[in-house]
Amino acid sequence: MGHTNWLNDEEMRAWIAFVSSATLVDRELDQQLKEDMGLSHLQYQILMVLNGAESGAMRMTELAERLINSKSGLTYQIGQMEKAGLVTRRQCEWSKSGVLAEITPEGRATLERAAPGHVEAVREILIDVLTPEERKALADGLGRVRDRIAERKQGGTCW
Repeated sequence: MGHTNWLNDEEMRAWIAFVSSATLVDRELDQQLKEDMGLSHLQYQILMVLNGAESGAMRMTELAERLINSKSGLTYQIGQMEKAGLVTRRQCEWSKSGVLAEITPEGRATLERAAPGHVEAVREILIDVLTPEERKALADGLGRVRDRIAERKQGGTCW
């Protein structure tokens, strides 16, 4: 068995701060969106990604990868959102096994109504707490973490 390179105090402090902050940020944003719009944080992210996609549609597998979510979890969320009229599903024209998720006009309107409160919460919870230098370091560092994991998983970046 190999030697374990244990975390020193500073590394442990960074790890614990990251894990606890990531969990709390997601929880706070989820709560804000549920209270304001009846959406989960994941549902908001789905609407954002679909809204930004060309023609407002994306293959379900690509959407799951982009959101770093399981296919089954995404299928459940899309089903709930479809019942609410926020998205629709349809067969891919170029792939018999592919399914597209597409944002509806109601989904776009919901996203437009949700965005101001969500951005305000993101600012209050994270952005305005950090200095510009801290924001840059956070984006650079976590971007490298994301890219390293994406390269290990699929041989490329996930964005």
